[in-house]
Amino acid sequence: MSEKLWIFDTTLRDGEQVPGCQLDTREKIVVAKALEALGVDILEAGFPISSPGDFNSVVEISKAVEEPIICALSRAVEKDIEVAAEALKFAKKSRIHTGIGVSGYHIEHKFRSTPDAVLEKAIRAVKFARNLVGEVEFYAEDAGRAEPEFLARIVEAVIKAGATVINIPDTTGYCLPEQYGNIIRFLRENVSNIDSAILSTHCHNDLGLATANSLAGVMNGARQVEVTMNGIGERAGNTSLEEVVMAIKSHKEIPVYTGINTPKIYETSRIISKLMNMPIQPNKAIVGRNAFAHSSGIHQDGVLKNRENYEIIDPKDVGVEESSIVLTARSGRAALKHHLKLLGFEFEKEKLDEIYEAFLTLADSKRDIGRKDLLSLLGEHLENSFFIEMKDVYYEGSEGKGGHAKVVLTIGEEQKESEADGNGPVDAVIKSIKKLIPQTVILDEFLIQAITKGSDDVCKVHMRLMHNERPYHGFGSETDIVLASAKAFIDALNKLPVN
Repeated sequence: MSEKLWIFDTTLRDGEQVPGCQLDTREKIVVAKALEALGVDILEAGFPISSPGDFNSVVEISKAVEEPIICALSRAVEKDIEVAAEALKFAKKSRIHTGIGVSGYHIEHKFRSTPDAVLEKAIRAVKFARNLVGEVEFYAEDAGRAEPEFLARIVEAVIKAGATVINIPDTTGYCLPEQYGNIIRFLRENVSNIDSAILSTHCHNDLGLATANSLAGVMNGARQVEVTMNGIGERAGNTSLEEVVMAIKSHKEIPVYTGINTPKIYETSRIISKLMNMPIQPNKAIVGRNAFAHSSGIHQDGVLKNRENYEIIDPKDVGVEESSIVLTARSGRAALKHHLKLLGFEFEKEKLDEIYEAFLTLADSKRDIGRKDLLSLLGEHLENSFFIEMKDVYYEGSEGKGGHAKVVLTIGEEQKESEADGNGPVDAVIKSIKKLIPQTVILDEFLIQAITKGSDDVCKVHMRLMHNERPYHGFGSETDIVLASAKAFIDALNKLPVN
């Protein structure tokens, strides 16, 4: 029988520790509601003693969400615990997450203390917290490098003191999966009252093993995993929520299930990426823009025949509309035929072979093959097509303070212009362009990369448009963010079908 695996999300606490990713209370509530809709079981809302802003965020998140247990972090210090309990007073279900370092490094060099003193401090903290809230979770910081016997001793003591969840963090990301799994198994076999608590994983990604270690913990008896969306977190990040959840969904032999609404993964990932201004690497597992993209001819042919030939996850299971067949010099005839069909053209084998040879020559000299290129290969007259070129863009204003824009485009052989107001110049430019096109499109994703304020660095913009429930990607680069955005939007528009 499968057992419930509790998903403890710490995006708003551990994840937010990334430099430059701090959110205000309003933004944190948006993230909290998105995580609630995703189905996380526990939401670590912050570290209340750390700042008035963090305290207020925990209070407001407690008011804003209904379903998840709201958790607040504290050190094993009475004042921390009191402040955490006060911040949680509006939570429908509350948990204090308190703890202390347990490795020799922390005991000797951080606390300049002794194992017995650390043990007594842990017991006092748990007992104090247990009188203030419904649940207490204890974290044994740096458990990955702790002496197993001392770790078992302190775990047994804090369970006796009232902790119902025991967090075994690989704080430095040091462990290998077998080592981490052995720690969980050792505790299950050597702590007499272990059945009175849930063991939790909390792994960092310093060696790129956070997901593997978390799964090793689950396979050895852990029934809570502590994760962040997109794997964000300080240093190399935390265990990725989406990776753990989809690994479990893909491997039926893992004897657990989660309550995560997986089709909301992609949407939640984008919300957090945008609010935290932290772009997702294209090849990031599950949520990267290339996670379901295929450019190799062999892979493209296999996917077009049967998706499962090269995809172990249905894109729709994580909220992605479909796989992407990208045209490059490594693409085969199957991919070219697929894209030509999307444009409304079908050819017999002999003609397709002829077009394919011309396509390979072109693809060797271009990184990205677009709609204009395919129409050129077909000998179509561009002036009779819907191909869009940007002639001029004029704008004024600033983001958040409103903007006005005028665009001049060539669509086919006709020159058109339009003006619009927006929330800022980028919004105004996109609205101006939309006035000139017949298709209805939705801007689904907008990412900015490689921009340094006050420099002449090139700004790179990626956009994802949805049209008739299909995704179309556009890219633009300029020293000016508004012009780069306009180019990316038009690039995506030029990939829409002819008909």
